[in-house]
Amino acid sequence: MRNVVILGSTGSIGMSTLSVLEQHPDKYQVFALTAATQTDKLLQQCLEFKPRYAAMVDVTAAQSLKVQLQQAGSKTEVLAGVESLSYVAAASEADIVMAAIVGAAGLLPTLAAVEQGKTVLLANKEALVMSGELFINKVQQHKATLLPIDSEHNAIFQCLPAAMQQQSHSQAIASYGISKLLLTGSGGPFLTTNLADFDQITPNQAVAHPNWSMGAKISVDSATMMNKGLEFIEARWLFNCQPDDIEVVIHPQSIIHSMVQYSDGSVLAQLGQPDMRTPIAHALAFPERMASPVSPLSFKQMRDFTFTQPDRARYPNLYLAITACQYGQGATTAINAANEVAVAAFLKQQIRFTDIYRVNAASLEQFAQTKVCTLDEILQLDQLARQKAEHFIRKHC
Repeated sequence: MRNVVILGSTGSIGMSTLSVLEQHPDKYQVFALTAATQTDKLLQQCLEFKPRYAAMVDVTAAQSLKVQLQQAGSKTEVLAGVESLSYVAAASEADIVMAAIVGAAGLLPTLAAVEQGKTVLLANKEALVMSGELFINKVQQHKATLLPIDSEHNAIFQCLPAAMQQQSHSQAIASYGISKLLLTGSGGPFLTTNLADFDQITPNQAVAHPNWSMGAKISVDSATMMNKGLEFIEARWLFNCQPDDIEVVIHPQSIIHSMVQYSDGSVLAQLGQPDMRTPIAHALAFPERMASPVSPLSFKQMRDFTFTQPDRARYPNLYLAITACQYGQGATTAINAANEVAVAAFLKQQIRFTDIYRVNAASLEQFAQTKVCTLDEILQLDQLARQKAEHFIRKHC
């Protein structure tokens, strides 16, 4: 039995992880679940999976959860505050930590797991976007096992030679005959929308992804393709490569999740249903395989595969993120922070869909040359970039 901690258990990745775990009660038990404010959902999860700990960022929500669990006769211990997430992630009893908190909030508890040498299933791309070099150095220093959960990175990982999979973040891809990593993206809900209509796009339209079921923030990022930009930055660190080694390809069907191109002309692709439970099951069982609740592909019913290059005018945020990756850590930290502020403002209908790019571009222009080395410097830049983004929105949007 391996003890599993799920950071962000009430989100889509967290719920998908629990869906996989409940299929294998003989192999895994839930040690801790965490959430920010969703008391009702976490309560039901605690009653069903009976973790030792439940940690909530919001103190008031944690107190409410504690009372309800006690009334239900549950033995789950409730912890409160931001620090409680790092506590359960680093607990000596924890074997596997699913890092599924969206945004910068997931960085510190994920690092806490890494520093204790855990097996970390990384669904929080912002950890590497914000602190890629520092994060990977800590993985190597503490001998943690880092396995990618994003469907694209998990697909690339599965297409790597077995020898490289053991240390994919420290091996040179060229030494394994790899010439290119091909990140696929669906293009989101606005792949064919008239560009003249982008100013009128509503939050409800932006979160209606054609293939994937995701949270609001990630869905908007998919619509702008900033999500693919962040994945581009994440791939640069996960697979120890340079920006020129990565290419983004539009694949609307979301069946090929990504590909690896080899120097001999071969291209290996990983295919599957657009369901996050597949990469989750793969990472949980790695290097073995185990069943997931996902139905296999039916090649008799397969639709055509199409591929195109992302249009710069349609997806300026994607190219902005790639530019930030070329500048370095300070630029990627800043643009991630600005994007979180901009997307939150758009979801509240405070800015237009096209303003997300304006906010992000202003942040990159201001912080492109900023150098950060330590965790404190990264966190300080993250906060400063958020403040500047909020100021830009108030003044220009």
